[in-house]
Amino acid sequence: MAAKKFPENLPPGWRRRLGPESEKPYFKALAKFLVEERKNGAVIFPASENILRAIQTVDLPEVKVVILGQDPYHAAGQAIGLSFAVPNAHFPKPPSLQNIFKEIRADLGVALPEGLSDLSGWASQGVLLLNSILTVREAEAFSHRDSGWETFTDEIIRALNERDSPIIFLLWGAAAQNKKKLLTNPKHFLLESPHPSPLSAYRGFLGNRHFSKANALLRKMGRSEIKWERVSI
Repeated sequence: MAAKKFPENLPPGWRRRLGPESEKPYFKALAKFLVEERKNGAVIFPASENILRAIQTVDLPEVKVVILGQDPYHAAGQAIGLSFAVPNAHFPKPPSLQNIFKEIRADLGVALPEGLSDLSGWASQGVLLLNSILTVREAEAFSHRDSGWETFTDEIIRALNERDSPIIFLLWGAAAQNKKKLLTNPKHFLLESPHPSPLSAYRGFLGNRHFSKANALLRKMGRSEIKWERVSI
């Protein structure tokens, strides 16, 4: 992450709300940590230009749905800065993403384009695909846990919570559901289920119908539905 570019590389809503974070001690320590990691030869995912991609792509006033992930994929060629997403050319698709697509097909009865998986089409419609930790060391899951990212992304969630217009939060698994303590605004909607991981998908993720439920809520708000079959721009 190039700290000198933050928050200028964010859209205006996030820039106003998150700009002060860049001056706080935890964020400066986080930026220093990432510099030291690279100096010590660590390979960090995603690429620097994609670390803040989730909030660069969907500005604060435009968010309609939030999908919370944990940390980026730690294998080469996978993480692109959007939770659960991988490049369209990547095969095989991660198991959790395969289960997400399986549920969309079953829930909505739609065909998903073969091979597409970067989820840019969702982001373009107002789906914020946010991990709670935004970087990872290659081949070491959760290696950047407690480095400062959780403080930053909790502030993102607080900003969403403060918004007057309703947002739908899809909370899959215990880590995402732990963020409920930050979601105190009764205007928002929380849909919860087990995680789409193969370890838990059959305990309630598959069959949760979160995609049709989210669209039903959007219709009630008078907002456009998410075309979940539009996986990529």
